[in-house]
Amino acid sequence: MKEFIQPDNVFLSDEKSVRANCGVFGIFNHPKSAIMAYYGLHALQHRGQEAAGIVSSEYLPDKDKYHFNVHKGHGLVLSVFDEKTLTEHLKGNSAIGHNRYSTTGASGNKNNIQPFKVNYKDGNLALAHNGNLTNAGSLRKKLQDEGTIFQTSTDTEIILHLLARSKKENFVEKLLDVFREIRGSYSVVILTDDKLIAARDPYGVRPFVMGKLDDSFIFASETTSLDILNADYVRDVKPGEIIVIDKEVIETGKEKSYMIAELDKYKHCIFEYIYFSRPDSQIFEEKVDKVRRYIGAHLARENPPPDKDNPYDTDEKKVIVINVPDSSNTATLGYFNECIKTTRNLKHEIGLIRSHYVGRTFIEPGQDHRQMKVKTKFNVVKGVLANRKVVIIDDSIVRGTTLKLLVNLIKQAKPKEIHLRITSPPIVSPCYYGMDFPSKEELIANQYNGDIEEIRKSLGVESLKYLSVESLLDAVPKTSEKTDYCTACFTRNYPIPVEIDTDTDKSKFDN
Repeated sequence: MKEFIQPDNVFLSDEKSVRANCGVFGIFNHPKSAIMAYYGLHALQHRGQEAAGIVSSEYLPDKDKYHFNVHKGHGLVLSVFDEKTLTEHLKGNSAIGHNRYSTTGASGNKNNIQPFKVNYKDGNLALAHNGNLTNAGSLRKKLQDEGTIFQTSTDTEIILHLLARSKKENFVEKLLDVFREIRGSYSVVILTDDKLIAARDPYGVRPFVMGKLDDSFIFASETTSLDILNADYVRDVKPGEIIVIDKEVIETGKEKSYMIAELDKYKHCIFEYIYFSRPDSQIFEEKVDKVRRYIGAHLARENPPPDKDNPYDTDEKKVIVINVPDSSNTATLGYFNECIKTTRNLKHEIGLIRSHYVGRTFIEPGQDHRQMKVKTKFNVVKGVLANRKVVIIDDSIVRGTTLKLLVNLIKQAKPKEIHLRITSPPIVSPCYYGMDFPSKEELIANQYNGDIEEIRKSLGVESLKYLSVESLLDAVPKTSEKTDYCTACFTRNYPIPVEIDTDTDKSKFDN
């Protein structure tokens, strides 16, 4: 039996930690489209480091038809593609690309690497998707009952089959028909023989932008893809909008826009501002760096540094503020700059150094393997931390396992005290809209029933303070009267109902 619920009791499959979701990129009308896609995906590498793929559309004049070229593989963009592949194999004037993190399901299955492509009665069709469909289970069953054979375990393939099987007369009608049937979060790029299409869910959960480079149109998850290509940001793809780019658009310079649905309120993922998006990006029509500074400032007002023993009354700056690189860098600046308005003897220091060359550790040393993984990623600056009251700013606590190991590493530098300040509220529930959280039972806030004091004790620090939901919502921008945010991972208030199988009590989607 299947039903839709507001899910405070369903959960995702076991995952190791919170990770970013996926990144999508598309370009139309560029002679080096695959190379542009390669750099565009490189600028979105933070959104998915498990796998990458590019599909290009090449016109074959001698056969008077289009051919889709595909290359994809596991690993980072730099390792999946080489110059020969990009210049000799991925030919064509249009291309789409995808960086992948699996939110659930078989991450090692190469069949699950996007973009996906099919050849159907109207030609070639390729698609890449960031998000999660919340009615994937019933749609998959419906398609299987009609004879569809699935090659992957992802919900993205469902969109592809629905488009290929739609009985609507023209392609725009097919698009509207399909996207009005699916539910959930999606930022999608679609490549046909002669078109590039972008589609975004009516809630606008994930970021999605449109840009231009001379006579080329570009779609990407974040503006960092536009920056690396020296392309101009045009606007966001509106929530609920489908944009079609073809030769006529190139000639007129005016994109073709169609609406799937219009809602009174959007529900942007608030975690994009806290953690996922790059600080040099613009998402949801606002600069990420600016918003993270606001979030840090709100945290400072709500949870200032410890004042036990009145350390601010002496000339020596005994209290230092440090960040956990790199995701909390900008928020830490906001925190510190707000604190020094009222606090004299406080110093911002670099107490942790992060290695950017960490790969998989294949050889387990004699000591705890998890501790070694933390030490290969971080090292402490002992001279900075010794005999200081250290205030650590971090973006979130998920399981708490890594943070506990990091605290133990910092203790080796012999600080006087360690205090944690977190720029998000406690995470109490998983996400069903395209980001990778562990199961509800594994979240540290649930393990201790929301008792902050018990969480503090388990982490081994002198104090622990989170930003409240109210302060977080006050910090993020309201760019229009429709702007609102999904806070489900903090509040269990899910804006989009999720389809579950009541026999197993598990959500029925995969990406």
